[in-house]
Amino acid sequence: MRRNQLSIHSENILPIIKKWLYSDKDIFIRELVSNATDALNKIRILRDQGQSIDGNLEIAVTIDKKRKTIQIADSGIGMTEEEVEKYIAQIAFSGAEEFVAKYKPKDEKEAIIGHFGLGFYSAYMIASKVEIDTRSYLPDSEAVFWSCDGTSDYSIGAGARSIRGTEITLHLDDESLEYLEEAKIRELLQRYCTFMPFPILLNGKPLGNKAPLWMKSTADCTEKEYLDFYRQMFPLDPNPLFWVHLNVDYPFNLKGILFFPKIHRRFDSQESTIKLFCNRVFVSDNCKDILPDYMMILRGAIDSPDIPLNVSRSYLQVDQNVRQLSSHIAKKIADRLSTYFKTEKEKYVDSWSEIEMFLKLGILQDEKFYERVRDLLIWKTSDGNWTTVGEYLERSSEKKVYYSSTDRDSPLLQMYKEKKLEILFAPSPIDTALISFLEEKLSCKFQRIDGSLDPSLVDASREKNLLDADGKTEAARIADFIRTALDKQELEIEAKSLSSDRLPALLVLDETQRRLRDYMALTQGKSAAPYHPKKTFIINTNNKLIQTIAKLKEKQPDVAKEMAKGIYDLSLLSQREVEPGDIDRVISQQTEILEKLSALLV
Repeated sequence: MRRNQLSIHSENILPIIKKWLYSDKDIFIRELVSNATDALNKIRILRDQGQSIDGNLEIAVTIDKKRKTIQIADSGIGMTEEEVEKYIAQIAFSGAEEFVAKYKPKDEKEAIIGHFGLGFYSAYMIASKVEIDTRSYLPDSEAVFWSCDGTSDYSIGAGARSIRGTEITLHLDDESLEYLEEAKIRELLQRYCTFMPFPILLNGKPLGNKAPLWMKSTADCTEKEYLDFYRQMFPLDPNPLFWVHLNVDYPFNLKGILFFPKIHRRFDSQESTIKLFCNRVFVSDNCKDILPDYMMILRGAIDSPDIPLNVSRSYLQVDQNVRQLSSHIAKKIADRLSTYFKTEKEKYVDSWSEIEMFLKLGILQDEKFYERVRDLLIWKTSDGNWTTVGEYLERSSEKKVYYSSTDRDSPLLQMYKEKKLEILFAPSPIDTALISFLEEKLSCKFQRIDGSLDPSLVDASREKNLLDADGKTEAARIADFIRTALDKQELEIEAKSLSSDRLPALLVLDETQRRLRDYMALTQGKSAAPYHPKKTFIINTNNKLIQTIAKLKEKQPDVAKEMAKGIYDLSLLSQREVEPGDIDRVISQQTEILEKLSALLV
């Protein structure tokens, strides 16, 4: 059996690189400036290792509209003719890895960017011809000129460059003349190269790039620097609540700063605002593969040479490192929230509207995150205080938590307060799922105040227990009449003596069934199938309106029936169970009832 090697023909691969390797033509500027940065970094590394190499380290981008060219020049390490043949003429042969193996940098800040050796060929996405004029830093080296029109043929010979470094000249094709506009190139440089470690000049004018704040240690950063950096990245946002400075050396290298934003009118939680960098080079503003969904609310930047990118450095390839990275960031966020809660409790409570959804989604999506933040989950109570469920249960004589889906005052809420029963307010749409999760974790029961009639709200001493000739109590007769008036087979009717006279009736929806419906609505939205929980209509026999219906049912049965329907509709309204299309009907019906009652008084 014979063994041989695969061969790659450049006449086949160059069209593939040009059309398919990169998803965005703009990336050419990132790749070529990154290569120039690597060339400068190599000089800096050699200087640090004792070699005497003079001259400034900078990158110059020059646009020539007449010649239809863009030139990227650097004062870096340059190349000999042998190196041009090796690193340019051999596609996908990266000189970066060979250099790092030979001259390992002392400081990770000097990290080499390149990996794959394909970045140079991104130039052919916009250029019909590319030329290189380069001169090595080595003594007595000669300039080398290389030229290729994108085919498999290239020219190489003596160059004209008199100083160390490399000039790459792109002759733009007719479809890419937009890149001759200085404003266009400036925007691309600011997007991809703002944090490059060397000065960049565009047509002789400094770009203004500078070292990113995440490269500094936390101890060396001031609050003003953090806020200035945030405004630089997100100029329209108000100041963030707090931030987390990431600096990880093991088991992977990661730096970055994540900010917790204030939720404001323009805020869009779906907008991707965590920027991904690789050795200071902007890669993507899509970090969904690094961070779980609940962290997409955060703002900031993450920079890691260990994040696995696809060959064009355009997006992530998910592996074990990415998963570990995600877990580590979640832990750092949880630790920062815990510190915020413990040291600035009042500010934490004031910021709860911004923190709430993040924390609750995190608990539901990440069990490890729940373990870290469970004591940070707070709820406003009917007493006007804030508490955790654990604290609530410590004060309670039973493993039951009473809660309301709204923080609005109501006769029902007042009844609970009069009985000294503490209520948690849970108005968020996500609270239904969260409550079910907490019941399992804490081995307790959450009882919605309108999900059942608590025994403490019944005043047995005022029950209408007197029997008539047919053996029925007054309460039973009222219940029978309203059952007939409403004529709803699926609705259960009960007449009770409630502790308060203010509430005429209470509509109770089965707790389990309502939670199922709410969960379906949350997860499926408008596509959720109609689902109607079991309803029980509880009439308060101590209420004057109900007592009036009991008197009118003999003399004015029609008016009594309309009043019963009106009370039921009002109960539906209070529970937000009226369909939007029925609102006008309910209003009209209430008006008619008032008209009929006023006629009785005239």
